[in-house]
Amino acid sequence: MHSTEKVIAITGASSGLGYAAVQLFAQKGWMVYAAARRLEKIPTGKNISMLKLDVTDSQSNQDFIRQIVSQSGRIDTLLNNAGYPEFGPAEEVSMANVRREYETNFFGAVELTQLVLPQMRKQGRGRILNVSSLVGNSYLPLGAYYNSTKAALQQWSDVLDLEVRPFGVRSIIIQPGDTETGFNAVWREKVRKNLTENSIYRSLVEGIEKMGNRPGTVSASADELAQVFYKAATDKKVKLRYYNSWRDRAWVAFSRKHPGLYHFLLTKAVARFCK
Repeated sequence: MHSTEKVIAITGASSGLGYAAVQLFAQKGWMVYAAARRLEKIPTGKNISMLKLDVTDSQSNQDFIRQIVSQSGRIDTLLNNAGYPEFGPAEEVSMANVRREYETNFFGAVELTQLVLPQMRKQGRGRILNVSSLVGNSYLPLGAYYNSTKAALQQWSDVLDLEVRPFGVRSIIIQPGDTETGFNAVWREKVRKNLTENSIYRSLVEGIEKMGNRPGTVSASADELAQVFYKAATDKKVKLRYYNSWRDRAWVAFSRKHPGLYHFLLTKAVARFCK
């Protein structure tokens, strides 16, 4: 017998935003299918079903969606949260790492969405929540490939929303700013690994790390972002974009409306910190 609870599938559920989202949706009474490569790191408890998933593996994606539909009979929301920051100088990040970044951050979300849409159309409702970033509209040095995956995700999501809205399905972007998760540690680690021996970009890396260490650069906790995810999943009047704070919204608005000025100010900031 299929569950009458609302059902959400969450990728990247083993840490950070995904981990917090699993806990919140389960507390709210949703049936949560929490997915990650490492099951032992996913939170446990009532309303949580853990499933192994590698979003870069097509068979894994197919098995994930098939199992949820088989057990619950529907999927109300898909939270495309899996992703990581492959940071480093654009010249020096290997093509293998670039491809892995796109497979994880973009193509994984695309395939899972393609797999879940037939069920959502059948239901006559559903929501696809795509976790982007402020850098989906702006950018920072060393983030060329991470930034561009988020920009691609946003364009794709907006087009998708136009196509699936007549069927009662919505595609939504959430744009977090810097958060209190392990993200900053990961991008710093990736930068160091991607630097070539005797790299000419070492002073740039050191300067960008200084910029990231300034007080006040973190805008939200993972729990606060989980609340944003929940709002996006339950709002009666759906928005195309969800932000955690007015500052995040203002950052995006400024970078979109004043691209030349944004680039000029960022150039000045980089020069200052990279002395």
